Amino acid sequence: MKKAIHIFTALALGIGSACAQAEQPALKVCTAENEMPYANKAGEGFENKLAQYVAEQLGRKLEAVTWTDPRYFIRDFVDKGLCDVVMGVDHGDPRLLTTLPYYRSGYVFITREQDHLDLRNWDSPALKTAKRIAFAPGTPAETMLRAIGRYNDMFSYQQELVGFKSKRNQYVKYDNDKLVNEVATGKAEIAVLWGPAAARYVKASNTPLTMTVIPDDNKRADGEKVGFHYSTSIGVRKGEVALLEQLNKIVRDKQDEIGELLEAEGIPLLDEPETALSMN
Repeated sequence: MKKAIHIFTALALGIGSACAQAEQPALKVCTAENEMPYANKAGEGFENKLAQYVAEQLGRKLEAVTWTDPRYFIRDFVDKGLCDVVMGVDHGDPRLLTTLPYYRSGYVFITREQDHLDLRNWDSPALKTAKRIAFAPGTPAETMLRAIGRYNDMFSYQQELVGFKSKRNQYVKYDNDKLVNEVATGKAEIAVLWGPAAARYVKASNTPLTMTVIPDDNKRADGEKVGFHYSTSIGVRKGEVALLEQLNKIVRDKQDEIGELLEAEGIPLLDEPETALSMN
């Protein structure tokens, strides 16, 4: 009889736990409709996987709320309460509350292994002699290409790399896989990309490629620092302090598991500065 009571109690507790999870509202995560390798509508990006993991840790069902234009989704989705969480935002983004960083990475030089280019920093001779350097405009790569006097040399080539232009507001997109493929096929000697954006395609390339993390000690011609290493956090709507605390606990307690997901993607991971770790 005691055994039957114990079984009944265990079942009751299990049912109670399942009901508690069912009562939790879905975790609505703002995610890109087509911004690979981060996210897409099919859930194939590494941020899609991270969002699923976070939802599971919270005991909530994941609900993806997709956006198409990266310029307005915080204003049009997060601020209006259409989603609760944004994966992959800059740590300290003033538009949101941001968690402790869950990874830090940097921009990288991408080259073919067979070319044996000695690329260490922006003073490397290979950058002076390369005929084609693939990059996306508006990034630190553009700033430093201007600083070393190579931007004008690449202007016409850079226009060839545009992968998409929207009819509305002329939003221009550069596909990360295309920029990596420029190097893999030998059309460009070097590409300069954000490491997390490039890692999946470098790893999948049939042509062996090398990623070299660019040091974070670069300056413009006027002496102002140009950042190449950045910390990434989860963002929530301002005022959602309770959710922020829950997410911070996951970042603290599950750092090894999160790191495994990122390493499986091939993302180059860097140590966090002590100042970032002490915030929030």
